[in-house]
Formats: sequence, structure tokens, C-alpha cells
Amino acid sequence: MLETVHLCVITDPALAPGRDHVAIAGAALAGGADMIQLRDKTGSVRDLLPQARAIRALCRAHGALFIVNDRVDLALAADADGAHVGQEDLPASSARRLLGPRRLLGVSTHGRAQAEAASEAGADYIGFGPLFATGTKDTGYAPRGLDLLREIRRAVPLPILAIGGITLGNAAAAIGAGATAPAVISAIVAAPDIAAAAAAFRERVAAAKARGRGPA
Repeated sequence: MLETVHLCVITDPALAPGRDHVAIAGAALAGGADMIQLRDKTGSVRDLLPQARAIRALCRAHGALFIVNDRVDLALAADADGAHVGQEDLPASSARRLLGPRRLLGVSTHGRAQAEAASEAGADYIGFGPLFATGTKDTGYAPRGLDLLREIRRAVPLPILAIGGITLGNAAAAIGAGATAPAVISAIVAAPDIAAAAAAFRERVAAAKARGRGPA
């Protein structure tokens, strides 16, 4: 399932004035995104739950995966496909217990040791980054680069979502270095036409995989 993902889009209404999480997700799905991650660190579960349920319905209609960032309680309440936690969030092992075996668990990682620990804790996939320089999210880490991505690809047998500074120009390089798919925020969400931007990324990633530059 995760091995066939081509594009994960992470919602961020601050980058798309006038659009909420649902509108962003709908446009990204229309453009071919096959994984949506709802990320909202400040909104209350009560306010986000209706949006999460609406995104879940959209994703199911498009045959896409729906993941909630950090908020395991929201993921469970919305019947999402899974949750994604960072190094400063709920520990992966605890998130795994709460989610159970049926839902997906993703873990943000920034180096080999973290990636291996996430795999041992029961993650279904890892996010790795920031791959390139990014102004969207301050991770406290310098760009990790393609060489480290290649190292982690050899060390960890999990799907890898590359995140951080991913653009249309470098997405194929991420696939070539071992990423399963890019996880994109600003290059799609801040685009004037979200659906068109998602379609361009989907095409670029599919072409890179077809050339045998990364995992299918």
C-alpha cells in the first residue's frame, strides 16, 4: 500500500489564504495526491474533527490514504488511516499501542539512529528530512541531503517519505536516492492552482519511478 504512494500533500491553511484543510485536501486529491496528511498544531480536536472526517471521506472516494499529524486522538476519532508523530511528539511505541495494528504509523526522522529506532518501535513508514533547505517548518536540523537518504534507504526496510524543501525540480532526485515518495507542503499548498501543482509532482515522481530511479 505505502510502497505505491507517489505523492503526500501536507495541509497548511496558513499557506493558502481562504482555504481550509478540506479545500486544500480536495484540490490536492483532484491533482493526483494519493496521501493526505492533516497537520494543525494549534487547532482544537473539537474544531478539527469535522474537517478530518470530511478529508477522510474525500480520501476514500479517491482511493487515497489519510494521515493525521501528531494528534493520535484526532486520527482515532476521525477514523483516519493512521497518524504521524515527530521526535518531540508522543513516542512511537506509545502511538503504536494506541493506534493498534490496523492503522498506519509514520514517524519523522532526521538520521539513521532515529530511523532504525522508528522501525523497531513499529512504524509502518518514516518521514526523513529536512532533505533540502526549507522555510516551512523549523526542525532544528540542517538539511540532511541525498547521501544520508541513501544510507537510510540501505539501513531501513520501510517506505520513506522525503520532506523538507521538496520542489518540482528536486523531487526526482529524492526518488533516485531512495525515497518512496515526496511529502510536499509549500510547493503545492502555496501554489495558485493546488490541483495543477499536485498533478505536476505526481507526473514527475511517476516518471522517475518508471525510469527505475527509486522504489516502485
